[in-house]
Amino acid sequence: MEARLLALFKKAEDYTVLAKFSGRDLKDKSYAPLFPYFAHMKVERGAFRILCDDYVTAESGTGVVHQAPYFGEDDYRVCLANGIITKDMQMICPVDDSGCFTHEVVDFEGMYVKDADKLIVKKLKQEDRLVHQSTVKHSYPFCWRSETPLIYRAVPSWFIRVEHLSEQLLKNNQQTYWVPDFVKERRFANWLREARDWAVSRNRYWGTPIPLWVSDDGEEVVCVGSIEELERLSGSKIDDLHRESVDDLTIASRCGKGTLRRVSEVFDCWFESGSMPYAQMHYPFENKKEFEDSFPADFIAEGIDQTRGWFYTLLVLSTTLFDRPPFKNLIVNGLVLAADGQKMSKRKKNYPDPLTVVRKYGADALRLYLINSPVVRAESLRFKEDGVRDVLKDVFLPWYNAYRFLLQNIQRAQKVDGLRFVYKPSEVDKASNVMDRWILSFTQSLVLFVRREMAAYRLYTVVPWLVKFVDNLTNWYVRSNRKRFKGEAGLEECHQALQTLFSVLFDMVVIMAPFTPFLTEHLYQNLCKLLDPEMLKEQDMGSVHYLMLPQPREALIDSVIERKVARMQALIELGRVVRDRKTLPTKYPLPEVVVIHKDQQYLDDVVDVQAYVLEELNVRLLTTSRDKEKYGVQLRAEPDHKVLGARLKGDFKPVMAAIQALSDSQVEDFLKSKDIEVLGHKLAENDLRIMYSFTGGSTSKYEAHSDDDVLVLLDVTPSQAMIDEGVAREVVNRIQKLRKKAKLLPTDDITVYCDVMPKTEELHRVVEQHTDYIETALKQPLRPYPIPFIGDIIIKEKTEMKGATLEMTVVKRQVDHHLHYPAAPTDDSTPVVCFVNLHLCTPGVPAAPGAAASRDALLFLENPRGDVVSSVAELVQQASVIFSLNGTAVKLYKSAELTEEVLPSVDLLSLNSLTLYASVAGRPPTSAHAIATNGDAVCKYVNVELLDGVPRNGVSGALGCVLLENPRGENVLNADQLLNEVKVLFGQQGRSIRLCTSRDGQHELSATTDLSSLHASRLFVFSR
Repeated sequence: MEARLLALFKKAEDYTVLAKFSGRDLKDKSYAPLFPYFAHMKVERGAFRILCDDYVTAESGTGVVHQAPYFGEDDYRVCLANGIITKDMQMICPVDDSGCFTHEVVDFEGMYVKDADKLIVKKLKQEDRLVHQSTVKHSYPFCWRSETPLIYRAVPSWFIRVEHLSEQLLKNNQQTYWVPDFVKERRFANWLREARDWAVSRNRYWGTPIPLWVSDDGEEVVCVGSIEELERLSGSKIDDLHRESVDDLTIASRCGKGTLRRVSEVFDCWFESGSMPYAQMHYPFENKKEFEDSFPADFIAEGIDQTRGWFYTLLVLSTTLFDRPPFKNLIVNGLVLAADGQKMSKRKKNYPDPLTVVRKYGADALRLYLINSPVVRAESLRFKEDGVRDVLKDVFLPWYNAYRFLLQNIQRAQKVDGLRFVYKPSEVDKASNVMDRWILSFTQSLVLFVRREMAAYRLYTVVPWLVKFVDNLTNWYVRSNRKRFKGEAGLEECHQALQTLFSVLFDMVVIMAPFTPFLTEHLYQNLCKLLDPEMLKEQDMGSVHYLMLPQPREALIDSVIERKVARMQALIELGRVVRDRKTLPTKYPLPEVVVIHKDQQYLDDVVDVQAYVLEELNVRLLTTSRDKEKYGVQLRAEPDHKVLGARLKGDFKPVMAAIQALSDSQVEDFLKSKDIEVLGHKLAENDLRIMYSFTGGSTSKYEAHSDDDVLVLLDVTPSQAMIDEGVAREVVNRIQKLRKKAKLLPTDDITVYCDVMPKTEELHRVVEQHTDYIETALKQPLRPYPIPFIGDIIIKEKTEMKGATLEMTVVKRQVDHHLHYPAAPTDDSTPVVCFVNLHLCTPGVPAAPGAAASRDALLFLENPRGDVVSSVAELVQQASVIFSLNGTAVKLYKSAELTEEVLPSVDLLSLNSLTLYASVAGRPPTSAHAIATNGDAVCKYVNVELLDGVPRNGVSGALGCVLLENPRGENVLNADQLLNEVKVLFGQQGRSIRLCTSRDGQHELSATTDLSSLHASRLFVFSR
């Protein structure tokens, strides 16, 4: 009170201090009320006396607070504790539902409480009871809808007694598992310890009616427990439980108190939410066994604001009804706030439109951003759109690029190498390549980790591992195995690499399906087309969301391999730092890298992966050594500042200087003995960090870098030949970027023309001398200018490089078929497109399940007419698919004796109507009898002509052929399949067409047409 005198009086002279004493000395002293409206309470309840409580402070006001027990929480608590009021007494609340004074306040009856302020002050002044009048600004609650001041006002309510359940609530809470657990142990448990009776009634129209029927005097109360009971007690048929249907129902009193009527209140919506486990199953009236088998729930999740809401009401009701917790596991979410830390507000528009974010980045990116945020740890998140973008950039794009890289290389292997890819998990178990085994091990470690974290409901730990996994997959595994994927290391290595990458991506898709449901489903639907058919028989694999989380294949986890590759990664990162420091791009080869480490096991691990170190750092030689003196390297020691600083305190600085001054030999002795004494302090192994110090001098050819464990020396003095090779690599890089800019695929047939101006520059010499290297890297021909007038120019660009101008032109490569292009047949006795018959003459094949039994088939050299097969490799691929020659190397011959092989340089159309003979490499061929066909097709066919409409989707011809069987006598088409084949042939997918046997559009083909009767005839295609 003394501290607040200046709040009442302007100057000290305005008042006189008569005595000083503690406020507690005034406790229970009575006083005359300012207004006489409830003076009777002084006698009845001991009101109008001074009470004490610690919520009154000296920071504001007068230090004296008037208590209005039905208009404030603290007021109610203090008056209840001091016996001024009781819970069950008639409320003293002289304000009506409109915020106006009632008849009890005779001087201001009917007046809105805020409007009465001035009149109340005036009356106090008239009665000489006003000491001081002023205006104080402070925070005040307003209605968020109408933005008008709110009044705290008590209303009569129905309660559920909870206070006596506190111990039971705490006991049941201990049987649950929360993430994070601090919410359970602190925030929620503290709330349960102070649990108060629960007001479950609300004075609204909309809501579930409280099923209490009460007599006029309130003495008799009937709680109705079912529709059947209400019908029996009221004598009325009940079809609807809404207020308008039950409010007028009455029940006759059993105690002679007349008619019982329903109370006017409805249930608090949180009572309904807390009843959810029972209400959803209509328990106990139905599904009693189903409910008992599934209760308590395995898992629920909601925001941290539900600590006093849903979580609480669920537990109160389940404890009251069953003395059991309502759930086993719970994830508490934090709140998502605007970027400035304020609550998101529609009125303020301080957040981006969620649908705009979803349309821009995808629902999966938003989902993963939230999963990786403080929200899943019950903390607040300041939502930033950039965070969603980063998920897309750092996770989804690299992941999708790895998936696209896989499919592109499968297509390349099928087209160029004739490899038919089918994923078989057993193939992965045979992996011998160190990087294959490493990424498989890392993937299975990820599976193990995700299963463990999901069992513990820790969502927030998954994304950091996923980011690391994506980095390992794209920047290490895929990057270091590109040559294997492209078939440069042989067909078997290519096949194994594709199997491994497919296995890793497939497992990743299944693991991440719960986190990114849309992206994983898209990837899965394409990947599952390449699964072994036997896998599809084991379970319904129509969607990734039908699959269970995979079990880790622990046999594939290899800690030794992971250790070796981790060391390889460390070396490569150190080498890249050196290159960056010396501005030496990786394209330029260097002579040598030296790895120095005191542990021979470390060096042996490096030797096992040296091929990848040499490739990634682009060096010619890797040398390992424990002889650090040979390279001018010494050991030095540094103190562990955190450990020693806390332990040595004031002695730390001199000890630190002494540690840093230790000689190489002293550090060596320390490594052997594991301890050392410095300035009287005995230091152990964990107190010091041992590092390498390179003193090679300014004339050394080596540049060094260390991570305090291993030292890498890089010879940074390349020869002229190495410099030239680096320039050639840079030329390749410029051309590859140009191909990417033109959105070309690796399998697109192109020719690259290159010109350097002026010719006197070194760049011209390098390009000429390294043409073979550049062609090998591009896998496409490289030609000098001028460009001949054949083919279409796809893209053209000039760039400055090494002081010269490099001009590059990419041209679509075409085979000149004009010399051998046959005229179209005059009738349909033969296919209208060029074709070859094919006979398989290797014994023991086909061996694949479901493969063709017939050994005679037909291959198109063009279809539609003019759309010519691009290469012999594509023809070989067709043969492999038809005869199910999975992953085998097939060769084609012109003669039955298998002596004249079909070479890549052959003009394909010159083979029209011939019979070719297929043999599988690696299996002893047997000569076959020459097949006499007289140029006729060995399979039944029908020619088709597009009359109504134009070819689409890259197709140019309107005249083609569809095989009714292939191989001979097998894979016979029905009418629907024929219609689909025609759509694909002319690019009419998604369009409705009809097939007719006459050019005028009459005689449409029907589902009952005998297709064998169409052989050697023509169908005409019309739009429907």
